[in-house]
Amino acid sequence: MKKISLLVYEDAILSCVTGTLDMLVRTNRMLESMGKPPAFEVSLVCEKKENNPLLITAPGVRCKTLKEVTHTDLIIAPAFNGMPEPILQKNMALVHWIEVMHNRGVEVASLCFGSYFLAEAGVLAGKSCTSHWMALDDMRERYPEVKMLSDMVITDQEGIYTSGGAFSSLNLVLYIIEKFCGREVGILVSKMFSIDMDRTSQSHFAVFQGQRKHDDEDIRRAQMFIEENYHRQISVEEIAEQSNMSKRNFIRRFKKATQNTPLEYLQRVKIESAKKALERSSQDISSLMYDVGYNDVKTFRMIFKRITGLTPQEYQRKYNRAAVLAKAG
Repeated sequence: MKKISLLVYEDAILSCVTGTLDMLVRTNRMLESMGKPPAFEVSLVCEKKENNPLLITAPGVRCKTLKEVTHTDLIIAPAFNGMPEPILQKNMALVHWIEVMHNRGVEVASLCFGSYFLAEAGVLAGKSCTSHWMALDDMRERYPEVKMLSDMVITDQEGIYTSGGAFSSLNLVLYIIEKFCGREVGILVSKMFSIDMDRTSQSHFAVFQGQRKHDDEDIRRAQMFIEENYHRQISVEEIAEQSNMSKRNFIRRFKKATQNTPLEYLQRVKIESAKKALERSSQDISSLMYDVGYNDVKTFRMIFKRITGLTPQEYQRKYNRAAVLAKAG
């Protein structure tokens, strides 16, 4: 039986805690109904029990303080609601505990923004990680030694597990259940909770927000030029001219400031505009393509799918049902 310590703290997102708890407890019940022993011993673990609203009563679930946990196999850090800095400072006891336990060989997992706890504890240094798409730029800046994989729903490296944003983090819980209990049990749990098994990408959820967290004013002006002229056939040379730089120097500074090349940034701006158009209108994809500065359908579809994980048609079907029904009618 795997001993799992699910961290609870004041700012933890309740649904993240209860969703994880529900999946693990109901997996145990399902196994018992099949005549098999339960797979998980789940504990809710906190710094202090007093006045903790997240210490939920559930059959077979124990509530413990950090000091009361003498042995565990896996620590799960749920997401939080609020700004990372004050929450991490408030919960440094949890951060240090994660570091100590991981150094003893305990596996660790994060759900959504819970990745900050693992990164702050140093266990993600040199490792791959994913998180909510809204946290990725900030985490890259805070923890440059961590390899952020923006598109991934799940990462699994040397006993360190991380997950994408919001309810996609339940895919990681399902992954852990499958890893510890086997594929057959994983499939049954995915059906029980109606979770799409083997989903690997969260890129179509991301909203491109401009990557402005830097101090290079020349590059900011270049970004504004791109965002105002993306619909034209502009080149990297033309963008570099706006900043009075050589092409080579411009590309170097742009990549340093934004973590994207100018061409990648231009493509992200174009595709973000295309996504918004697909969400709100029934415009033909070919004409929409021209509006965002592409003149080749094959190229547009290829870049759109590379950035979002979906084709333009798939994206429209997913996020604009009215447009799809209008075309069908």
